[in-house]
Amino acid sequence: MSDKKPLISIRNLKQYFPVRGRRNMFVRANDGVTLDIYEGETLGIVGESGCGKSTLGRVLIQLYNQTDGETIYYGQNIDDMVPRYVLDIYNRLERRCEETKSLMVEAERQEKEYQAVHAEYDAADDKEKIQARYFAKRNERDEALKKANSEYLAVVRLIGGFYVADKKDYPAIAVALQHHFYAARALFMLNQKIMRTEVKADEVKYKIDNNLFGASESKYNALLDKVKQMRGEEMKRLQAEKEKTQAEIDTIRARYKDNEDFQKYEGMRDSGIDLARLTYNEMRFLRKDLQLIFQDPYSSLNPRLTVGQIISEGPITHKKFVKNNERMQDYTMRIMEDCGLAPYMIHRYPHQFSGGQRQRIGIARALSTAPKFVVCDEAVSALDVSIQSQIINLLKDLKDKDNLTYMFISHDLSVVKYISDRIAVMYLGVIVELCTSEELFANPLHPYTTALLSAIPTTDLDREKEMQILEGDIPSPINPPPGCKFNTRCPDCMEICLSVVPEWREQVPGHFVACHKYDTKGA
Repeated sequence: MSDKKPLISIRNLKQYFPVRGRRNMFVRANDGVTLDIYEGETLGIVGESGCGKSTLGRVLIQLYNQTDGETIYYGQNIDDMVPRYVLDIYNRLERRCEETKSLMVEAERQEKEYQAVHAEYDAADDKEKIQARYFAKRNERDEALKKANSEYLAVVRLIGGFYVADKKDYPAIAVALQHHFYAARALFMLNQKIMRTEVKADEVKYKIDNNLFGASESKYNALLDKVKQMRGEEMKRLQAEKEKTQAEIDTIRARYKDNEDFQKYEGMRDSGIDLARLTYNEMRFLRKDLQLIFQDPYSSLNPRLTVGQIISEGPITHKKFVKNNERMQDYTMRIMEDCGLAPYMIHRYPHQFSGGQRQRIGIARALSTAPKFVVCDEAVSALDVSIQSQIINLLKDLKDKDNLTYMFISHDLSVVKYISDRIAVMYLGVIVELCTSEELFANPLHPYTTALLSAIPTTDLDREKEMQILEGDIPSPINPPPGCKFNTRCPDCMEICLSVVPEWREQVPGHFVACHKYDTKGA
């Protein structure tokens, strides 16, 4: 997957829910997830019920406000959309840079202290005497690194090499970046206004061409004149302002072109948008790109709306069509046909459909906004096996047709194997293994993955004898066990597993696992 471009990049994502009536107690639904999802792939997420699969899918598209971490989306360019959090960093540029540098220094200090204790622990005969100090220093190191990296990357992604600029240059840099922000933001808002006006003009033209009541040439011409006016002097002024401010930024950058540190950090600049930092309205703008297919095809559809109204709601909300637009019906019927629904069903209500047909309606609704990323949350678990295969094949066909990217959530490994390019295994809010579908089934590394695979129903009697039964239940996400979260049920549990969180490692190219079995020193 290294040759593919990430669509979403997740770093140390956490989602905690407060426990009602209990102060300082939280359900740790996602507890430090790091993951890249590539354009055009299907990423399967598997695990037992309650492991945080559905929560992760909803956090990615910001239906929940994530507690911590980054969710970087590359489907839109930050230089075109220019979200408000960018201005916050520009306004406090010098302070933000100094703060992140201080965090990096602290992280380095914690690392040195940990390495010193690690060497002492490694050489000790009686390790129990320094065990507590060793684990404490390791945890301090890990937390310091996570905090420093999160803040540091947020700044460097935006300003690149300016991160190492001289203090005397920070005021000029900040002013240039602020001016560029306002020019780019104004241009973005103007483009949105033009798009909405063009949609209205297209609607009027459609009514005129089809001799429909309520449209006139004068209204159509007025809308066209408005678009021409906006595309004229106003657009030229804003584009000139944006180019001017970009030239100011390039002039300052030229001063540092021979600085090695500047070039290093300049290469880290990217165009990704941190979804976790967006305002409500900014996230609504991106909602059309990020859609969800719900698990329950019954309760997820509004019983008071017809199929046509359910599917058209998204495009109308996102200004692709004006409400009651005659063309909307043609568009809706085309989506329905793509999803295996007959066009004559457009005026029926959800209760008039079977479970499989309702799930097709849910799929059509999700695809109606032409998304780039779709979370399929247990999209076939409520259906009969015969219907499951139809829906899965439909999802594969739509993915190939529209170059979609899926996160396919399921507890059924057989289903996930069929549709997924890569599979991530989750346990109690964390990912414990990640690799291609073929590699996971051929060479599972984590004990939890091995147990899941052995539980797949089979008619092979020899295979059935090898089934590994995990004893006990999943621990409470409110108070998870220290160290490896799987240690209470793991058949290969070691002493270190009880205290130390295993590091996320790439054991073979493309195959990641978090397990102390594969530590070189067991620490």
